[in-house]
Amino acid sequence: MKMSRRGFLAATVTSAALTLTSCGQEAKPAQAGELLRSKAKLPAPFQVPLPIPPVKKPIRSDAKADYYRVVQRKASLEILPGLKTEVMGYDGLFPGPTFDVRSGRTTVVEQVNELDVSTVVHLHGGHTPAPSDGWPLDLIMPANGGHTEHHMMAGGDMTMGKRTYTYPNTQRAATLWYHDHTMDYTAPQVYRGLFGLHLIRDDEEDNLTLPKGDREIPLVIADRAFDADGSFLYPAAKDGPGVEPAYMEGVVADVTLVNGAPWPVHEVDAVRYRFRILNASNARRYELAFSNGPAKFVQIGSDGGLLDVPLEHQTVVIAPAERFDVIVDFSQYHPGDEVTLVNKLDNIANIMRFKVARKAVDESNIPAKLSSYAVTPRPTGVVRREWRFRRGSAGDHRGWTINGKAFDPAVMQAQVKLDQYEIWTFVTDVHHPVHVHLAPFQVLSRGGKTKVAEYDHGWKDTVDIRPAEVVEVLVKFTAHKGKYLIHCHNLEHEDMAMMAAFETI
Repeated sequence: MKMSRRGFLAATVTSAALTLTSCGQEAKPAQAGELLRSKAKLPAPFQVPLPIPPVKKPIRSDAKADYYRVVQRKASLEILPGLKTEVMGYDGLFPGPTFDVRSGRTTVVEQVNELDVSTVVHLHGGHTPAPSDGWPLDLIMPANGGHTEHHMMAGGDMTMGKRTYTYPNTQRAATLWYHDHTMDYTAPQVYRGLFGLHLIRDDEEDNLTLPKGDREIPLVIADRAFDADGSFLYPAAKDGPGVEPAYMEGVVADVTLVNGAPWPVHEVDAVRYRFRILNASNARRYELAFSNGPAKFVQIGSDGGLLDVPLEHQTVVIAPAERFDVIVDFSQYHPGDEVTLVNKLDNIANIMRFKVARKAVDESNIPAKLSSYAVTPRPTGVVRREWRFRRGSAGDHRGWTINGKAFDPAVMQAQVKLDQYEIWTFVTDVHHPVHVHLAPFQVLSRGGKTKVAEYDHGWKDTVDIRPAEVVEVLVKFTAHKGKYLIHCHNLEHEDMAMMAAFETI
């Protein structure tokens, strides 16, 4: 690999004061990243209707599994009104199609790469065998055989043109998502469109009378910037993988897309709605709030599925890759009312608007008890591991590091026994959303406080960690032996080496 892959850091490490300014250490959760401004003429908000990603249909099924075929290809889409944007999309869509599957029923997906770059697919939150988890060097080479810099990376299980991923879905009902996971290139490839939802359902959730049908809506939030001609702007490094030095903290952009539409509007009845919220941004964090009226969020689920009991929030802070499953009750509004969803981390920046159209019958409710899936008490006498998320030093050219090491696919930083609880401690320098592959975890403590913090409830696979913070989580890996990853889900950090491999044995 080229030295430039990591060498950008030397030009960008400055004083500690700059670190505090750019990433924030004030009491309120701060933003991480550098703003990338669009050159295109941007539309007024709340003019474009909210699109709903289509549900993917299997090409065939048998007694145990459903089989799908997805084509990764370029497409020219109208994201900004009057302009065309070339996306890299699953089935040419932005976001990709939604998989809606049953717990315990296997999903088999043939991914066909008709792009001109190599790709990898990771089912984020999936309890997945290692060969299908999306190891960053298990590349799907372009079907056309074109040569790209991606191909220079060796050491993985490369396939030409297509690859089959098998997802057992042996886990609770939950909101998962799938996205590109190519080593060094995850950030630009997700940015250009390689992401989509994967919903798992089960009998426990089916037995609840939650909002459903057209009152169960995904909200995939992602920020992007656009060039004057409508194409995506992304500050890729000019001499190899990674980003320009000015964007080492992460790329945050000035257009908020929801389900691929800029600041959309959606008509609702005056009833309860279930929103499955995913932060699919590269680096931007959001504090979601309603700018007017009595609406609040009733959280019913997190990354790993239903909570045990519902929780009320006036606002929801969501970091990249996190999911919040919430109920919003619009019955407190009158037909003709408008309710705006905003991001309070950006001086009340708009996200989208809901227009209350009519009164309607509502047969849903929010039960006092959601799930019997118990939270595990803190065990004693278990293996403890510490993972430190830090910048590399200016002299060693390692970019972002975990435990002082840049990602090396040949190095396993831990060997973890299956079916045993471990307590993992995450320590940060600046903001890092930390993601663990294969198994969900529960947050035990944050900043030394063992009372579960407001947004840490339930089972999670990604935890938002603020600057100079220590978070403990309880995790147990089961069923699958092999190589897996822990990494920062600020995708610019991930591409610049903030990833570590561990092996389950």
